[in-house]
Amino acid sequence: MPKITFIDAARETRTVEAKNGMSVMETAIKNNVPGIDADCGGACACATCHVQVHPDWIAKVGSPGSMEQSMLDFAEGVTEFSRLSCQIKVTDALDGLVVTTPESQH
Repeated sequence: MPKITFIDAARETRTVEAKNGMSVMETAIKNNVPGIDADCGGACACATCHVQVHPDWIAKVGSPGSMEQSMLDFAEGVTEFSRLSCQIKVTDALDGLVVTTPESQH
């Protein structure tokens, strides 16, 4: 199973196992990762699952689509590495993925 490391604003890390096909957001919720509220349940209709992808992983994760980018416009602390975790699907290629949750979500 791929492993994902979540880093919060206090720099605390949590590495959890993820199932292929799930989203990074679903993985966070299943593992009680703080800072990812997922108010819309993964429908790309809010920005409460905003994460910043570690720069080493951005090429594998890819860029946000237009709908996702529109939602990121409402998030705080958006950077060039920002993504909505509900829009990142877990695959074996993402084993070792590192994401940070912004301070505004804690």
